[in-house]
Amino acid sequence: MVDVSVIIPVYNVDKFLPRCLGTVLDQTFAGEYEVICINDGSTDNSGAILEKFAKNNNKIKILTQQNKGLSEARNAGVKAASGEYILFVDSDDFIAQNALEGLYNFAKKHNSDVVIFDHYKGT
Repeated sequence: MVDVSVIIPVYNVDKFLPRCLGTVLDQTFAGEYEVICINDGSTDNSGAILEKFAKNNNKIKILTQQNKGLSEARNAGVKAASGEYILFVDSDDFIAQNALEGLYNFAKKHNSDVVIFDHYKGT
């Protein structure tokens, strides 16, 4: 079991995916985490981008399915997850470098089942 499973549904986001994956993989978190990417039938270069990142980082696991929509993609990720906690990240978003560390430490400190946090709308 890993500490955190990061689940990223992916559908036709080749313009945003490299930044998303880059921020998820560049974390200050000292614990163990996995990144489960569900390619939900993308018809652009998203699949190739996932393969490129996975080739260089063993944290990434790729699941591929026909397009079933966001909820089904997330559900597939949850089924594959082995983390104590799960973080959902949209593939056109990015996270702060200390996001996993902060969220995990907060959840552990407060014995939380769920942690909800706000967002920052930047560039």
